[in-house]
Amino acid sequence: MKELNIAATVENIATVTDFVNEQLEALDCPMKAQMQIDIAIDELFGNIAHYAYNPEIGQATVRIEVVEDPLSVVITFIDNGVPYDPLAKADPDTTLSAEERDIGGLGIYMVKKSMDDIAYEYKDGHNILKIKKNLN
Repeated sequence: MKELNIAATVENIATVTDFVNEQLEALDCPMKAQMQIDIAIDELFGNIAHYAYNPEIGQATVRIEVVEDPLSVVITFIDNGVPYDPLAKADPDTTLSAEERDIGGLGIYMVKKSMDDIAYEYKDGHNILKIKKNLN
């Protein structure tokens, strides 16, 4: 398991992505899975940066673990900002045009669709969001 503690700012999304990609490259992660994970990082860490501590800047922890059988990675995002469960909101109605849909929720929906598992819990004053992606 590798862990990165970093200020939750939009400017640090690239640093978090590089941290995770370094681990993925060591696993010979398929490019499609890596791109899906990169999009998920952008969305999830971006949400923490924008909303968890607003207008302040707080810390976030990003943890990556490798799981065997099937080979997969679990990436955990932890912050102690405002409690927020991004999975509680209903998925957007993608049959509607962009003009007809409510604003927000599409990024989380994309993460849900591209990851093999996603889970949220609020525990001991921390938002904990885990995503899992199978690499086989």
